[in-house]
Amino acid sequence: MNALTVMPVLFLAPAFLFFTVYVILPIFQSIYISFFEWDGLGDMTYVGVENYLEMFDDDRFYTSLKNNLLWLILYMLAVPAGLFIALFLNQTVRGIRLYKSMFFFPFVISQIVVGLIFSWFYNPNFGVVGHMFEFFGASPPSILGDERYVTYGIIFAGLWPQVAYCMILYLTGLNNVAPEQIEAGRLDGAKGIRLLWHVVLPQLWPATFLAIVVTVIGALRSFDMIAIMTQGGPYGSSNVLSYYMYETALSEYGFEMGYGSAIAVVLFMIMLCFIVAFLWKMYQDEKDWR
Repeated sequence: MNALTVMPVLFLAPAFLFFTVYVILPIFQSIYISFFEWDGLGDMTYVGVENYLEMFDDDRFYTSLKNNLLWLILYMLAVPAGLFIALFLNQTVRGIRLYKSMFFFPFVISQIVVGLIFSWFYNPNFGVVGHMFEFFGASPPSILGDERYVTYGIIFAGLWPQVAYCMILYLTGLNNVAPEQIEAGRLDGAKGIRLLWHVVLPQLWPATFLAIVVTVIGALRSFDMIAIMTQGGPYGSSNVLSYYMYETALSEYGFEMGYGSAIAVVLFMIMLCFIVAFLWKMYQDEKDWR
């Protein structure tokens, strides 16, 4: 083996080792544990698919799954919102750097900070929402304390940094848009929406694909916002699969490692189906393009 063959292997080996130890092996370990009843400390008892069958009679599991689907649907608003903000910020006008910094700000702060900010924002006693309702003479709602509104409130908070992330992806993609194609489209009479749809968006497909994949993954693993804002409450109404898994397996009320692992496996399979579908779509588009 020559140096050109050995060097890439040596550079990739540490990353591959860490990926195997901290990602691949835990996946198979979770699948293995899901077939057992285990409190994390004592002996493991093999129960087969009993943990999976238990899910069919678990109302909290269905609530978490429904909330995950709601997250997935509403979180996709981040993709078009990020695109339109990127198109606005791609202009050459006075003060555009200041605007870019303002829209970029949510991306660089922690999700925990975002959760705290919106918890104060939603507070009916001293939050902005409470003051707005009081200004119009209405009684402020407790968004995070009402089962009807809590999930929507958390999703809205999560959309703030997610839109910023999609915006960054599209800003990067807009830098790679071929100006000669835009000029050719204008010469052919395309402008406005037609120019965007037929000339700009096809060139932004790689950025769109990445934005969709990242948004789907973010929606399905929505844990930190719920942990800091509601801890799954009120009465488990804002739970999602990732937080319900933690609550079942690792919290002080849980220690059901087998059932928690089964929830993790279901979440992993849902996520895997979406990612495989997107990769297959991208592969087909690349094959048709060739």
